Amino acid sequence: MTSPAHPVSITRHGGVAVITIDYAPVNALSKAVREGLLFAASEVASDDSVTAAVISGGPGRFIAGADLKEMALPPDEPFLPDVVAAIDALEKPVVAAIDGAALGGGLEIALACDYRIASPKAMVGLTETRLGIIPGAGGTQRLPRLTGMAAAITLIAEGKILKAAEAQKQGIVDRVVEGDLLAAAIAAAETMEKRRVRELPVPEGNEAEEDAAATAAIARAKGVPAITEVIPIIRTARNPAFSDGLATERAAFLQLRESAEAKSLRHLFLSEREVWKVPGLQGASTRPVAKVAVIGAGTMGAGIAVALADAGLTVTVLERDEAAASAGRERVKGLYERQVKSGRISTQVMAERLCRLAIGADWSVLGEQDLAIEAAFEDMAVKADIFKRLDELCRPGAILASNTSYLDLDAIAAVTKRPEDAVGLHFFSPANIMKLLEVVRGEKTSAEALSTALALAKKIGKIPVVAGNCDGFIGNRIYAVYRRHAEYLIEDGASPEQVDAALEAYGFAMGIFSVSDMSGLDIAYAMRKRRADSRDPGERYVAIADTLVEAGRLGRKTGAGWYAYDTAGKKSVDPVTAQTIEAARAAKGISPRAFTPEEIQRRLVAVMANEGAKVLSEGIALRASDIDLAFVNGYGFPRLKGGPMWAADQIGLSRVLEEVEAAHKTGGAGSEPAPLLIELARSGKTFAAWRR
Repeated sequence: MTSPAHPVSITRHGGVAVITIDYAPVNALSKAVREGLLFAASEVASDDSVTAAVISGGPGRFIAGADLKEMALPPDEPFLPDVVAAIDALEKPVVAAIDGAALGGGLEIALACDYRIASPKAMVGLTETRLGIIPGAGGTQRLPRLTGMAAAITLIAEGKILKAAEAQKQGIVDRVVEGDLLAAAIAAAETMEKRRVRELPVPEGNEAEEDAAATAAIARAKGVPAITEVIPIIRTARNPAFSDGLATERAAFLQLRESAEAKSLRHLFLSEREVWKVPGLQGASTRPVAKVAVIGAGTMGAGIAVALADAGLTVTVLERDEAAASAGRERVKGLYERQVKSGRISTQVMAERLCRLAIGADWSVLGEQDLAIEAAFEDMAVKADIFKRLDELCRPGAILASNTSYLDLDAIAAVTKRPEDAVGLHFFSPANIMKLLEVVRGEKTSAEALSTALALAKKIGKIPVVAGNCDGFIGNRIYAVYRRHAEYLIEDGASPEQVDAALEAYGFAMGIFSVSDMSGLDIAYAMRKRRADSRDPGERYVAIADTLVEAGRLGRKTGAGWYAYDTAGKKSVDPVTAQTIEAARAAKGISPRAFTPEEIQRRLVAVMANEGAKVLSEGIALRASDIDLAFVNGYGFPRLKGGPMWAADQIGLSRVLEEVEAAHKTGGAGSEPAPLLIELARSGKTFAAWRR
């Protein structure tokens, strides 16, 4: 009863047939798995000696969802709804034994079974909306019959993943068992009656709760078409004809599968898998990291400390003196108190995490640390001085990391006697929340140090993008070009609010000038002053932001920057900014012109992609998808657009090249079209397909 061609086998336990999927690493629903399950269902149906069946993913697994690489290809038989229908059609009871993730199509397989038994470590969820699609094999029609309508809307629209105990409370899992899950599933299959989920009525619910769930889901949708589309489809589960609901669901699934939004989200999902593949690390050992020191308890240092403590690490935060350490303690405590207030953690969890944190001014404890992260002010002299002290005080083999966002990592590492142990760990603020971590590899950074940095990133739940060493690395280097060209648009005729509105219409949560005000105009000002001596005289320079800073307008923290802010922090258009812009135009003899939102969007995406092409060709970034991950997770680039490199591919690189050529005329030196962009545009290729 086993098909040797498929990763699905059938074994007998008396009258019970155990169908086991073995397709590493997570039993994704590939063509081979679908064929195997269809074959197994046929075998069970035709064998009169089989009285019941159990579907198992093996120890620690069930089915973690679709094979996303196949989703980039045209749909291929057997289709998942056919597999689900074959399991549902069996006249013999079927039990799903869930010992891991049953997500997306994996849960739809489980919902086609009559009974679901899970281990405590099991997880279930219909997560398709996270990828811009909806369940396509009956999930929208079966789940409401178990959970009720309001809960189903919330679970599907949010793509929620439930642990076993919560899934049991919701009615999705029938039983959670400790010990031998497979034995329990076989025993249940021997005695249970047939109970198809599709034949169950949708439980009576509260109409107000259902409407509230739908309203909340739409409010959180943030432009994802799948979420608004799935809600009425879930509600069709009340209709008498189950097949009609399936047909509506499948049609919507197929349409959304080919949408630009779904393709962008799939691209990002696959990119997150790819980002861990770093050349040169094969066979490299990883040093154990349990104790970490953070140098500096300012906003960034406090956030880093919280991120580390949240992951179970023992953290020591060091400051220059006890007064600064005391302020740091209050800062860290405040970060946790905000989480308690928002309901993200309990006071007990806060207490446990604070117990893992020590904040003081005794640097002698550095000798006990496995890794030290410098998170001081962005000044080379300050960072070099700290690294000299780390070199003296940290034990041999400890990793020395800098949180620098712009500065030369090699120059920082050079002040030590162990540059091979130095690495950049560029966190993004707020460091305990933002997912991006730029891991900067210096010229002498060892494979072991880099591997350890990546392992730390994984432990603390960050997405690590490996970057080479240059001014600004990947993210800030490209962002500087993005900001520079946004300022060219301002000087040429757009207003800050017009540029921001265009970017927000494109999908950014905040426009670039609003972001500048929030982070502080003095940060970029200091960077520009540092670069002044090395700036190409042929590069166009806009001094409007400098004028604002020198007038004391640093953004939100001073009540005025590009915008004005009232005492409550509410933003408004500021006539002083408009006058400053007009004066700058007049000084250069610029006659302002109008820009459409589309022109603004196209120009700024094009210059980001162009600088990204330079970053790629120089080897600063490994892949175009790494740049996309950096901008989506660190700079607010809209997920539904997939990142600047992916967005450029969708526009078409020949059109992007035309836009960059126009930008070059506007910006002068530094805005030249990248040779890689020219090459790809002329050959009809894409950034996504490019490999070094």
